[in-house]
Parts: sequence; C-alpha cells; structure tokens
Amino acid sequence: MHYRSLRNLIAAAVATISIAGTASAQVELIFSDVNPAEVPRSKAMTEIFAKELGDDFSFQPYFGATLMKQGTELIGLQRGNIQMAGLPPSDLAQQVPAFDILGAAYVVRDQAHLKAIFDSEVGEQLKALAREELGVEILGTFYYGTRHLNLKGDAQFMTPADLSGVKLRMPGGESWQFLGKSLGANPVPIPYTELYTALQSGVVDGQDNPLPNNRQMKFHEVTDQIVLTGHNVGFGMLLVSSQVWDALSDDQKATMQAAADKATAWSDQQYLDQEAELVAFFEGEGLTVYEPDLEAFQSYAQEQYLNSPLSESWPEGMLEAINGL
Repeated sequence: MHYRSLRNLIAAAVATISIAGTASAQVELIFSDVNPAEVPRSKAMTEIFAKELGDDFSFQPYFGATLMKQGTELIGLQRGNIQMAGLPPSDLAQQVPAFDILGAAYVVRDQAHLKAIFDSEVGEQLKALAREELGVEILGTFYYGTRHLNLKGDAQFMTPADLSGVKLRMPGGESWQFLGKSLGANPVPIPYTELYTALQSGVVDGQDNPLPNNRQMKFHEVTDQIVLTGHNVGFGMLLVSSQVWDALSDDQKATMQAAADKATAWSDQQYLDQEAELVAFFEGEGLTVYEPDLEAFQSYAQEQYLNSPLSESWPEGMLEAINGL
C-alpha cells in the first residue's frame, strides 16, 4: 500500500473515531414545560435555542406537561430526571420563599422592568439563591404578558370588593393562592391544562392570565369579559441543572447562554406584539374589555401583602431596589 493511501486511511479512521466520540459526548438536555408547543416561548426553544446550541448538545423538549405535571419540574431537575425547565417564580418559592416577591401583585411592572431586575444586583442575588439553595441556574426570563382578570357574567368588577365570593382559578401553591386573595377573590387551585373545562362547567367563575395565553387556550370561548387589572407580570425562568452547567466547558456555557439570550428576546417580542393587538380581538369576539379602579386594586393588594407572613420572606431591601429600577 502506498504511503499516501495509508495516510488517508488512517486519517479517515481517526475522523470516524472523533465523530463517534463527539456524538457519544453530547450533553443531553431533556426540557419540560407546561406550555403548549405552539406558543412563542415554546417555538423559541425549538426553533432558536435548540439550533443555536450546535452539535455539542442533544436538546429534547416536552411541552404541554406531557413529561412532568405542573409543579413537579423543579424536583425533576434536582433529581436529574430532566436537565432543563421553564418555571414561574412561584415554583422556586416552594423551596426558597424569597422568590415570592417576584409574583406579588404590582411588584414587577412590565417586560422592560422584568429584564432590568435580572440585569441588576437584585438579579444576581436571585441567581445566587437559585444556584446555592436549589441547584439550578437561571439563564434568562420569558415574558408571557401582563396578567388580567378574565371572568364570566355581565356584572362589572371595578374594585376588590366586587370580587367577593368570585371563584377565581389560580395555580396551586401558597403564593399563587394569596395573589388571588390580594385581589379580593376566592382562589381555587386548578391545573392549567384543565382550566378550559373548569370555566365551561362553572367550577370556577374566572381566571387570570396574560392576553396571549387567553387567546392560545381559547378561554374567550367560555368567558364574557376581561378586566384590565394588570396586577401581575407573567413570566417564567429558563433553568438548567447546576450539575449540568458545572460540567460544561467555558465555550459550552457561552454557547448555551447566547442561545438563551436570543430565544428569550425573540419570544418576548412576540408576546409584546400580540398584546398590542389582542384587546381589539377579544372585543371582536364579543367580550367586554374595560379598566377598573386600578388605584383601589393596587392599594388593597399592597396592604394584603404587607400584613401577611409572605412578605416576611422577602430579602431586606429587595422591594425598594426593585421599585427603584
């Protein structure tokens, strides 16, 4: 055999071994999320995040709570059953109550304020808590839109007093349930995937979600009005297990973070664009859309939080820092 042929044969063999080694060394990322595959946040993960990761990673997403039920994902991350998830702050607050501050009524003001929080010293403090207390890394935030009340019936709900006795679906967990109480309603825990049927059958009188979620889940088909309370900014945090993160090279970390930044930025803009158009859409579908006495809601909610044990878990000075951003 000629030297050149032998050299080419060896080179091909080395390349084959290298490719096989690379494939076997791919970082497995099983991702679980309660949101449907069709919403912008989910599309951002499959169409942007996954593609930006490159060949070092094997990204396997599961949407619509098909892999893990809502509320179980954080434990799944900690046990190694999954490597990534998209979770609201209330899920983290189940183990680290300090995260409750992010879900309190009228604390996070809008999408720009949300980004500013996580780009500030407050954000670094929250990321450190997630890493040290929960074993997860916060790669970024997904803005879902500002939450408003979506109710059945023709009665107007201008103040918290008007919501007395109203059965308002809220996610499970103490912080979510208290959010419903801080608006004057009677909160009822129901899984997101079961909410349409609960509204249709009258198990609950209403729900609260950002406008894009209402349209995606077709809640407007089984409700009559939207009250623009703007009481809470809906968002999730893109999380990866610290064990997975710590095992990555610096280049891999940079790649994953850049992919997260690009995906979250694209998704946020989709929701902002949708919100700008949805009031007219819901009115066209026959719903009444109006703004209540916001000052009454804000003052009532603030009083409820400050007089409750929930605010005792808020890190000292954090609320003032958030308000100052």
